[in-house]
Amino acid sequence: MKVAIYQNKPVFGKVEDNINDLSKAVANHAFDILVLPEFFATGYQFLNTEEAVSLADGAGEGITFERMKRLAKDKEAIIIYGFPEKDGQKIYNSALAVLPGGEFHRYRKTHLFDTEKNIFSPGDTGFFTFEFDKVKIGMMICFDWRFPEAARKLSLMGTQIICHPSNLVMPHCPDAMITRALENNVFTVTANRVGDENRTGRPLHFIGNSRIIAPNGKILAKLGETETGYISVEINPADADNKSITPGNDIFHDRRPELY
Repeated sequence: MKVAIYQNKPVFGKVEDNINDLSKAVANHAFDILVLPEFFATGYQFLNTEEAVSLADGAGEGITFERMKRLAKDKEAIIIYGFPEKDGQKIYNSALAVLPGGEFHRYRKTHLFDTEKNIFSPGDTGFFTFEFDKVKIGMMICFDWRFPEAARKLSLMGTQIICHPSNLVMPHCPDAMITRALENNVFTVTANRVGDENRTGRPLHFIGNSRIIAPNGKILAKLGETETGYISVEINPADADNKSITPGNDIFHDRRPELY
């Protein structure tokens, strides 16, 4: 299975332009899973809830979904991307996994970061796994990385690949995802963005460093702190099924949750 990441530098509010940049970047590539950053098409730093709503879509609606649905069909692949989701009177920081047939799975961010709490409702989907081509896939978004329970919950469900759309500004996450892969023996795919935004008087610098990490903690592919572009690598998802560390140790069977 070929897993890919697109790391971008979106222009705030220029949804179609940002999508067009993605389409050009991946046009000549083949992949099975493509993971895009959190808010890859809109930009991140919303002034308020009203502005976020103006750039939001319902799940399975809007230009971003239609373009990702077309891309998934053309590439016969899953496209996983972050977007602001409106649902009635609420708005969520969400990720959508769009399948080649147009079906989709929606995850809403569980752990909101900093000023996101002023704009978005806490996610209510919980963590879950779904299958594509007999591979078990799970999603989490950006700051979810800081809570080891997120990756552990997904892994206990049998997830082989954790897909992680992000807009990272803190320096710790890229290396922490090595730990998340190791402690759960899963593949992790973190898609971040680069560049700066300062629309609220609180400047944000996005640190790039998107990477695909193997269950043994090896970085299989990565992008730098400032570059935009596409990377991919062939993986064997079944490598995530073996939870053995030594002949006498299994990272899940050896757990003693009654003492935690």
